[in-house]
Amino acid sequence: MRRRPLAIDLYCGLGGWAEGFLAEGYDVIGFDIERRPYPGQLALQDVMTIHVSQFRDAAVIVASPPCQEYSYRAMPWKRAKALPPPSNELWDACFRIQREASEAAEHYIPMVVENVRGAQKWLGRARWHYGSYYLWGDVPALMPFALRIEGKGFAARFEDTPFAWYGSKSSARKAASALIAKIPFELARYIAKVYKPDKEAVA
Repeated sequence: MRRRPLAIDLYCGLGGWAEGFLAEGYDVIGFDIERRPYPGQLALQDVMTIHVSQFRDAAVIVASPPCQEYSYRAMPWKRAKALPPPSNELWDACFRIQREASEAAEHYIPMVVENVRGAQKWLGRARWHYGSYYLWGDVPALMPFALRIEGKGFAARFEDTPFAWYGSKSSARKAASALIAKIPFELARYIAKVYKPDKEAVA
């Protein structure tokens, strides 16, 4: 039997979600198509191809689908406004995985999905936001507020820094963009605490 609760981290990036969950004593399996420094167990796999019967032991699923298409269309430029609606297939895959994992587990597995403010036009209103990190899904009723310290706040992210995604395609720029997108530790750890099962349930 699993001794530690399991968190599944979809579109895991640099592991901001994972750091918070690991600090709370979870095992974490992250899924992404690029290899980056990641603190949990990393599976290099396209989330669209995942079959989730192996997730039946998960206590919670977290996800940060790519936000570039939503961010760009939120810009005040004519070129951005003229684009067709973005595809939501990567977003929809999260909820398919949650549904299938819950069916395999024979009980509901909660999920929290993060994206940018500009995504609300196509995904519906977020249930909460922590600075510039907007949350959908099973967001707890009581959530912490992000502290904005001058020069260190969370408000400057994608919508405020379009060059991070639409300027140079250098590896350094990609790395900087990934760092900007990383989930804050305080937010990840809070969600981990909320959904941490009793020890007896995972022993």
